[in-house]
Amino acid sequence: MESCIERIKNDIENVTRITATPNMGCTRFSYSKEDSEVREYLIKEMKDLGLSIKVDGVGNIRAKYIDNNEDKPSIMMGSHIDTVANGGKFDGLTGVVTALEVIRVIKENNVKINNPIELIAFAEEEGSNFGSTMVGSKILTGAYKLEDLKKIKNDDGISAYQVMKDFGLDVDNVENEILKKEEVKAMVELHVEQGGILDSEQISIGIVQAIVGMKTYKVKLKGVSNHAGSTPMYLRKDPMVGAAEIIIHMEKAAKEKALKDTVATIGKIHCQPNGSNVIPGQIEFNVDIRDVETEGMEIVARELISKTKEVAEKRGLEYKVDLIGESECVKLSSKIINIIEDTALENKYNFIKMNSGAVHDSAMLPEITDVGMIFVPSIKGLSHCPQELTKFEDIKLGCDLLLKTVIKLANE
Repeated sequence: MESCIERIKNDIENVTRITATPNMGCTRFSYSKEDSEVREYLIKEMKDLGLSIKVDGVGNIRAKYIDNNEDKPSIMMGSHIDTVANGGKFDGLTGVVTALEVIRVIKENNVKINNPIELIAFAEEEGSNFGSTMVGSKILTGAYKLEDLKKIKNDDGISAYQVMKDFGLDVDNVENEILKKEEVKAMVELHVEQGGILDSEQISIGIVQAIVGMKTYKVKLKGVSNHAGSTPMYLRKDPMVGAAEIIIHMEKAAKEKALKDTVATIGKIHCQPNGSNVIPGQIEFNVDIRDVETEGMEIVARELISKTKEVAEKRGLEYKVDLIGESECVKLSSKIINIIEDTALENKYNFIKMNSGAVHDSAMLPEITDVGMIFVPSIKGLSHCPQELTKFEDIKLGCDLLLKTVIKLANE
């Protein structure tokens, strides 16, 4: 009993045709027109399988396959369907499509299962809209409340609450839809690695042991905007050069002062007024800090705050450092890891155990249920870009491992 590579390929290709940036990667933000079209496609496929479908107040899709076992907790699997701007075809979507294929195989083979199998497609995992990752899973697990959705805003100043409401979601009801421990027996997420370890070592499967924690800060520096030619260097209060000092220091802090797995990234900068012949008046930039150990993140966070204060005072700038999103480092369930490993050994799959350097929705669930993750290779380690690529043969292998693991969990 195996998954069908052609069905997997067909689903991924049908979805990735829906993008706001044709020929420039996949851009499919949650609550966009493209998101709506993808939801329509996936929900049709779910209905064709006779699944019981529910969409909650933030847009998480939960679709359950029930076989005379409705009163029992689900074996949950899935991932997310949103992307970063100009992202890849496989990030997130691979986990949703393989979960859909697992249910197809179970149904067409009349596999006996003692627990329902539930597919979940999380909303707003990437943080592309509001700068806060995993909004859907944070709401589902109670880490975010309704008031949080009113506080976080997009670049146009519109709150997540309003965006979701405008998308037609019953967002006011989110706190009544929190996932309860008795609802789910286990969660297994399949995902592309988004790094180069599996590909470089020519290994088809990664069994994830831990997921990095993450802290995202927004730094604001305010100086004095002025003429680029007539303002002497010694009279300037330039927030851009202040930002440059801080950014360089973040690299140094992560490399030299923190732990071996700590990383820090500045990938988003907004400059006002953003003119080539104008000294900037204000700079905003985000700092993304990650590690599998909390200590590593905290070291870099302290360095960020102290360096920003130092630079601002030295250069006569106003400053503000806000924590806009965070998730804890997560050790996954040894029980699920062992089941995945045993299944891989039984089927002679080539695998290694590893950590995840990317944050995933599964990281929000360990306090509710046992959680496991399966990685398949990302060619050259490329992700969050149009060049992102995973072989369909590897996706099929990962799907087969997911299928066998889910059946074991449903019948143990």
